[in-house]
Amino acid sequence: MGLLSKKDAKLITDPLADNNPITIQVLGICSALAVTAELKPSIVMAVSVMFVLAMGSTVISLIRNIIPSKIRIIVQLVVVATLVIIVDQILKAFAYELSKQLSVFVGLIITNCIIMGRFEAFALANGPWKSFLDGIGNSAGYGIILIIVGFFRELLGSGSLLGYKVLGDAIEKTGVYAYGYENNGFMLLAPMALITIGIIIWVQRSRNTSLIEHN
Repeated sequence: MGLLSKKDAKLITDPLADNNPITIQVLGICSALAVTAELKPSIVMAVSVMFVLAMGSTVISLIRNIIPSKIRIIVQLVVVATLVIIVDQILKAFAYELSKQLSVFVGLIITNCIIMGRFEAFALANGPWKSFLDGIGNSAGYGIILIIVGFFRELLGSGSLLGYKVLGDAIEKTGVYAYGYENNGFMLLAPMALITIGIIIWVQRSRNTSLIEHN
């Protein structure tokens, strides 16, 4: 018998595709628009949300039976805010330039609807282990979309990945630019992030529809 049962494994795998928080539930769009102009901030935001959601879900699950229902939202916000402050301080200590680039968006993790939604829908009704797995799964599903969007926006908008030139001099030497290709600055603007996410949502939902028809 493996470490995870089938039900436990589905808590991680379902949000990666068939129940993705962005492409299916259409949550967490704001940060996907704001931080995905480059791949590195996208990765850092994905890891930050994973830490906050996984640890936060575990904490909320552990104390769920002693939280008065009238103040449960306030308690959840305190837990999230504490974890976000930890993330913010770590970024400032070890990646200061990146923390300035992410700016207020790290703080806005506190109001990320995916996090509050999973606390309300899952952590308050399940044990710590399942809540932890649910947090990992949903944050991973969220993070995958951020990384995909960040990958294409930086690649096509700046011709680079993680700050390293990919579509610059090397492609010029092959003559590709002679055919009219240039870095598309529009990819770095927020509307293109929305269009990119829209394409991903279309592909995801088309896939789900075809699976239903096939069955």
